[in-house]
Amino acid sequence: MNRRDALKTGAGLTLMALVRPASSTPAEMAAAINTFTGGAVPQAGKVKFDIAQLIDNGNAVPVTIAVDSPVENVKAIAIFTERNPQTEVAVFTLTPRSGKAEVSTRIRLATSQRLVAVARMVDGGYWSHQVEVIVALAACVEGETP
Repeated sequence: MNRRDALKTGAGLTLMALVRPASSTPAEMAAAINTFTGGAVPQAGKVKFDIAQLIDNGNAVPVTIAVDSPVENVKAIAIFTERNPQTEVAVFTLTPRSGKAEVSTRIRLATSQRLVAVARMVDGGYWSHQVEVIVALAACVEGETP
């Protein structure tokens, strides 16, 4: 390989690094969930993750998470993503004054990925639900200009 080819290859790799979505890994998501639960393993069930399976634009994705339990029994709800730059997207603290065990927000999604919602219960238990989504137009891309 001559010098000119090496420079072209280096420039191409640099450009790829600038435009590829920054993402965490499944291991980082598992570690973030482990931190939230204090090492407890969440059980599947009681949590409903309401999000579109096919997302046209990842910049502002509406999501609702509901827990099948009275709000007095739910302390917190957290959202985790597998491939976003920040694995822990949001943590909502609930009280009996919250009205119901349900939260809604909009999140950014870097690419197609798995999302997990985890509910922390008053009794110390954890419940979860996971979904796979397909994102057509990614958000959270490094190198974006405003």
